[in-house]
Amino acid sequence: MRTRKIIREEIIIDDEYYYQVIRYNIKKNRLEKKLTQQELADLTGYTRGYICDIENQLRNKHFSLVALARISFALQKNICDFFTYKNDST
Repeated sequence: MRTRKIIREEIIIDDEYYYQVIRYNIKKNRLEKKLTQQELADLTGYTRGYICDIENQLRNKHFSLVALARISFALQKNICDFFTYKNDST
């Protein structure tokens, strides 16, 4: 009996990919709820500047899982929803 070697192609995704996806989803969900950055900041206890830093990909601000949990709670979304990129324009 011959054994087959199965080679699986793996896609390596770095940390920055997930930060970009989460940033995109935070902003998208905030806008869907018609909230300003200040209103989201008030709901989470963070500053408007911190929310702006998180949403702005050019600033490359990293944030904690706790921050994401507080934001997801404020936006009334499951935290898992922030890890998947769904482009609504397609």
